[in-house]
Amino acid sequence: MHDFLKPFAAALAAMGALVSGPAAAQDAVILAGSVVTDADSNPRGPSTIYVTDGRIERIEEGHSRTGENVIDLSDKTVLPGLIDLHTHLSGDPSGEFWRAATTPPEYFTLIAAKNARITALAGFTTVRDLGSRTDQVTQALRQATAEGVVPGPRIVTSARTIAIIGGHGDVSGFTEHVNETLDSGYTCTGPVECAAKVRLASQNGADLIKITATGGVLSQQGRGLEAHFSDEEMSAIVDTAESLGLKVAAHAHGARGIEAAARAGVHTVEHGTYIDEAAARAMNASGTTLIPTLMAFEGIRSNVGTGYYTPVVDDKIRAVSEVAGTIIERARANGVPIAFGTDAGVFPHGENAGEFRLLRQGGLSDREALASATSVAAGIIGMENEIGRIAPGYSADIIAVEGNPLEDVTVLEDVDWTMVRGRVIE
Repeated sequence: MHDFLKPFAAALAAMGALVSGPAAAQDAVILAGSVVTDADSNPRGPSTIYVTDGRIERIEEGHSRTGENVIDLSDKTVLPGLIDLHTHLSGDPSGEFWRAATTPPEYFTLIAAKNARITALAGFTTVRDLGSRTDQVTQALRQATAEGVVPGPRIVTSARTIAIIGGHGDVSGFTEHVNETLDSGYTCTGPVECAAKVRLASQNGADLIKITATGGVLSQQGRGLEAHFSDEEMSAIVDTAESLGLKVAAHAHGARGIEAAARAGVHTVEHGTYIDEAAARAMNASGTTLIPTLMAFEGIRSNVGTGYYTPVVDDKIRAVSEVAGTIIERARANGVPIAFGTDAGVFPHGENAGEFRLLRQGGLSDREALASATSVAAGIIGMENEIGRIAPGYSADIIAVEGNPLEDVTVLEDVDWTMVRGRVIE
């Protein structure tokens, strides 16, 4: 098959499930060569995992072939499915910002279904989707993957992003009338209006709130990467979200923007490019976790100066590239907790596990890196009793690889088998 046809073939394969109907969770007996039940435990030897109604019923030592659906992974290491806390399933990498004005919203649903399948095959059984390209696309995909209509991970979504008018997350780069036509309806000015947008997001099915607390790299304006919202606006957003039982994820690059977002009480800071001691103090005081998205920096850096991006974006990429390699070092030096997220969609979906290599280069141990994408990430989304471990009663979100990820976490870049909610992905 020609390379340019592969994305469309993948989308059709994902849509094929619509014809055959929802896939039911399987009762299965999994024969594992070894089992990493969680990142804090050493591997168990040959084991049998019993899955019933999409949940792990029990784990036994040795191999037992009792049951109708026996899955032989006796030459693999079996471990919990991975969690990516920062994805954009409805988008693929592109420097062609103008496509926002020429692409029908329905197309993004097909892209999202394609990417859901690719992400699950890469071993990521749960994702947090932080900013969709059009209304309701990730809410619909969340339901479709939950019901087995489309193969893919469990989805926790912020849906649309809340932004200041003319800032990162708003539409820019077009004429006035096109900008107005493409407006998402989630921009705001002032605490009252920003609180209203949080309520609107909740009304429309968001699981959490995503804000662009600072300028961004890929938007078509070059006015810096510091704070966008006022302190009063950010406090209104966080307080309103908390009143609705929602947490807030804040895209933030500049140090003072990170500090302001943390001071307002956001749950996670995404990127954290210029994190310094003062920003870290504010994060620690608020219990804010850093999601460094190192793969995003690596992905965009490779396209600088090629004409892929506009000149204003190229300049911003050059600026952040100078400091991105030390984000982990600066965060760890100041005691900031780190969890796994990639910004997939800025780089190709399915390459999410490349983040493990970058986390290790930043100073995390193999065990810490695995925890960041399993037990730690599960806690961030309040699902620590549901996912992130292989244990009785937990969702049957399970993957298999060759090798021991506790000794070499990069083996997770090549996942051989995935089960989500008791459903085998192909």
